[in-house]
Amino acid sequence: MKGNRQKNAKLEERAMGMKGSWAAMLVAAAVLVSGCGGKEQGKPSGQGTEEKKEPFTMKIWGGGVTAKEFEDRFRAMLTQKFPHITIEYIQSGKGTTMPELVASGEVPDIIRFDVPTIRTNYLDLQLGHDLSEYVQSYKYDTKRFVKVFMDEVIDSGRSQALYGLPIPPYFPQVLYYNKDLFDKFGVAYPKDGMSWDEVYEIARKMNRTEGGVTYRGFSSNLVNTLRDNQFSLPILDPAADKLADPTKWQQLFANLKRFYDLPNNVVEANNTAESVAFSKGNVALMPNQHSVYLTIPPEVNWDIVSYPTLPGAPKLAPQRGPAYLGISNTSKHKKESFEVIVAMLSDEMQLADSKKGIPTTLADKNIEKVLGTEDPVYRTKHMAAVNFYEPTPYTQKRKQGLADVPGATQQNLVANTFISVAQGKTDINTALREMEEKLRAEVEKEKSK
Repeated sequence: MKGNRQKNAKLEERAMGMKGSWAAMLVAAAVLVSGCGGKEQGKPSGQGTEEKKEPFTMKIWGGGVTAKEFEDRFRAMLTQKFPHITIEYIQSGKGTTMPELVASGEVPDIIRFDVPTIRTNYLDLQLGHDLSEYVQSYKYDTKRFVKVFMDEVIDSGRSQALYGLPIPPYFPQVLYYNKDLFDKFGVAYPKDGMSWDEVYEIARKMNRTEGGVTYRGFSSNLVNTLRDNQFSLPILDPAADKLADPTKWQQLFANLKRFYDLPNNVVEANNTAESVAFSKGNVALMPNQHSVYLTIPPEVNWDIVSYPTLPGAPKLAPQRGPAYLGISNTSKHKKESFEVIVAMLSDEMQLADSKKGIPTTLADKNIEKVLGTEDPVYRTKHMAAVNFYEPTPYTQKRKQGLADVPGATQQNLVANTFISVAQGKTDINTALREMEEKLRAEVEKEKSK
């Protein structure tokens, strides 16, 4: 009897041991599963795996930037970095302008605007959203950008809010020249660091008629040349309903007019025609933006040097600032939108852009130095001219509370006013007085809205 009790006890002990082993195995299995990607309340596991993210569609409105450009520059990176986000890109066009999208209730998450359109395509539509909270929470370094670009977007919003981050390109001014014409007439090429007086002397030499063909010494995109001037001088005064600093505008007009006073160097009837004159191949010099959107036919053998300096003005490169990526305040994906914007403006993306000839918005000399090095056209050009001078400060904006006039209205007014001067229809002082009257009339229109 005693032997049977001992035998049964050993069997029970063995069974208990087997149960313990199974329990241990189950615990081990659970640990193994957890180590292969389990989560606890949405937090990454000890193996560093990421939280599963729910898929959704994000809309990006790019203004006039084509879908092809967006695809070429950003699509592959965004797909790889944000596999759970389907990016729907919208280009402005018939039915897809920002006012139309707002009216239809199809407001994008990310909106691309520039300084002239920050009101019409963003703030006036009640879409403004301050990015400061995300800059702080992500500890994002905005000092990586060129300071004047950051200052301008804050000033343009007229509320001290940070409505966007600057996306390449920006548009620095340079001086284009037709190498074949200089070779034809045996005149030395322009060089970096010249003054407007030196450029005038070259234009005078190059302006001629030979074999029944008129060769112009100079043409210009008048909107760019006058609006993006070396004084960073605004057209409408920032603090009053009048023309800003008429004395400086008189100097800018006089400097430019002398080129059109040269024999046979007749200004075209409008700025559009004047801005493409260089592309016809019979113009020697043209101040204009370096822009990947500027098309010069391959038969024109051109190159560039730095923008000429003007007495009394800083030795800086006049420039048109970049566009900005902002977030609509109606977006349901604001945090993710900020992450997408940050990815689009990364060092890696801006390095790739720069190699294509797209000027960076970063204060990074190493990225500046590779400008155009992988582009079949730009790699043959003197691209160092683009960054020979630092960019000028942005033009002062209207003070808060004052009625403003759209930038497009102002720039067309100043270009058309100059054309009337260059055509000899009026003198500079009279033209500027009349332009001021027209500016005041535009201000009154804005006040009545």
